[in-house]
Amino acid sequence: MKFNDALESIKTYEAGKPIELVVREYGIDKDSIVKLASNENPFGCSPKVKDAVRSIIDNMALYPDDSMLKLKTALSAKYGVQSNELIIGAGSDQVIEFAIHAKAHSGTKVLINSVTFAMYEIYAKQVGAQIIRTASREHKMDEFYALYQEHKPSIIFLCTPNNPTGDGLLASEMIDFIAKVDSDTLVIVDGAYMEYARYKNPAYAVEPKDLIERFDNVLFLGTFSKAYGLGGMRVGYGLAQASIIEALYKVRPPFNITTLSLEAASVALEDEAFVQKCIADNFKEMARYETFAHSKGINVIDSYTNFVTLSLPEEKNSSKIAQELLKKGMIVRDLSSYGLNAIRITIGTAVQNDRFFELTDPLL
Repeated sequence: MKFNDALESIKTYEAGKPIELVVREYGIDKDSIVKLASNENPFGCSPKVKDAVRSIIDNMALYPDDSMLKLKTALSAKYGVQSNELIIGAGSDQVIEFAIHAKAHSGTKVLINSVTFAMYEIYAKQVGAQIIRTASREHKMDEFYALYQEHKPSIIFLCTPNNPTGDGLLASEMIDFIAKVDSDTLVIVDGAYMEYARYKNPAYAVEPKDLIERFDNVLFLGTFSKAYGLGGMRVGYGLAQASIIEALYKVRPPFNITTLSLEAASVALEDEAFVQKCIADNFKEMARYETFAHSKGINVIDSYTNFVTLSLPEEKNSSKIAQELLKKGMIVRDLSSYGLNAIRITIGTAVQNDRFFELTDPLL
């Protein structure tokens, strides 16, 4: 059977291994497995969210409110924007897909960082767009600007803090760059981990309202999958001027967010104290990883997220180490598919992190 030619150059996205698969492959007791591969909140979601979802469980037979009024009202209040400046997706990656399909096509170019979220490239190639990459692992705005001038891309992705490395981009540098980009180029600022950056150092945090009030070509992305602990509910969002949101709505399918997911995300916004406690614990535990890495002479990338990336020396193979840990029931993310000899570890609970140090110490 013949499929679209564009699919030939696309690599399937590799998600972190689920616990159930490790149980089947290695015969390990489910309760002994620790998953630190997918940047989920190890503390889960707010108890208020669980109660709210239970209270509407009988509504599962009904289609969701496609206007998403409750969630949009809550997000509008949080960010100080209008509801027509918001779009909700099944995870922020669905909003990325909307943007790609609305703006890119064969003959256009998409500019991304050398090492960044894989779905930017996958969605771009689906529509036949050409990918342009910077040379450096970090987001360097001089490199972005040089490539922007040379290629005039239709879309530019800035992932800050960056996945899968965890490093951040100073908000002032990013804004100075965007100011030099013409208004017909869509700049997508992926802020999936922005809650963590804002806590660690406000200089690395951007305020969506400020961005979209100043620029008519910027789309900011946020998600409930990380700090809010709702990865399994799949809710993300985009904020931009109304003209951009109107275009994205033309490629959005109806009822793309479930009834339970909409309720969970809406209530999650009401318990900011829970989120801030999770973030504070995250950075407290992250310090232990930094100490561990330094004791082993291993470089740890300065992280503004809920994960750390350990760059391994040549004599240590990230794939082998990740595989050895997997056999012991510890799931981490091998970054060799990104061209890095590194492993990415989600910051877990104190007990989960203890287990990581115990299993990894003899391997490093």
